[in-house]
Amino acid sequence: MKQGLGGEIAHCWAAYKENGDPVARERLILNFSPLVKYVAGRLSSNLPHTVDTSDLVSYGVFGLIDAIDKFDPSRGIKFETYAIARIKGAIIDELRAMDWVPRSVRARARDIEAAYVRLENSLKRVPTDAEVAREIGATTREYQDILSRLAYTSVVSFEELWSSASDRDDRGSAAAASIRDDSAEDPVQVFEKAEIKEILASAIERLPEREKVVIALYYYEGLTLKEIGAVLGVTESRVSQLHTKAVLRLRARLHAAQGYIPAV
Repeated sequence: MKQGLGGEIAHCWAAYKENGDPVARERLILNFSPLVKYVAGRLSSNLPHTVDTSDLVSYGVFGLIDAIDKFDPSRGIKFETYAIARIKGAIIDELRAMDWVPRSVRARARDIEAAYVRLENSLKRVPTDAEVAREIGATTREYQDILSRLAYTSVVSFEELWSSASDRDDRGSAAAASIRDDSAEDPVQVFEKAEIKEILASAIERLPEREKVVIALYYYEGLTLKEIGAVLGVTESRVSQLHTKAVLRLRARLHAAQGYIPAV
């Protein structure tokens, strides 16, 4: 939001929320539209070139409008934080609906997740790349190639982890769910979401150190994979592999905790 517009935007919020003023609503959309470009740009940097950033922006606009319609200024929550979660959720939902990931790639992801579950149960530790490769019937080089092909799916996959912890009408956004009034929800749903978040937090703590750093820098600090590579002193493709392995491990542990092992 531009400097000096605080009073004007506060007036727009009041006019829209109290009177449903369509002009105020339009002004809010225009004022916060740069958030959509920001989120779309960050996501597009780690998606295939065939995914047009302008398409991501158009998906994100729906998330912004949804955020403006549902935001409650009286709760003292910063709108930008709330909106970014919903914008990202809207884009991720649309990518998921498009089913742009080939079925063969999804199948290999399930193979690796199942291998992680079996190996961690039998070895009582994080398996090595060579052990995972053997488990799925591949060489280590073939396993690395599979990870490279899975790289673009992992951005969506991590959001799918959190979608289990939030209602679908909240567009699968963990951040959006975390700032909602849980007192209005079914106590069972509140418990289940809290349990899933606890499982994921524990799973992140158990990740190999470099994978944990990648997850923290990408999802909590907002760095791109290229920027993380500069921090760690490795190539962007290596960071992409670390990110993909981390997401697959987290998915596998969540599935295992829920009593579900991905089918091979």
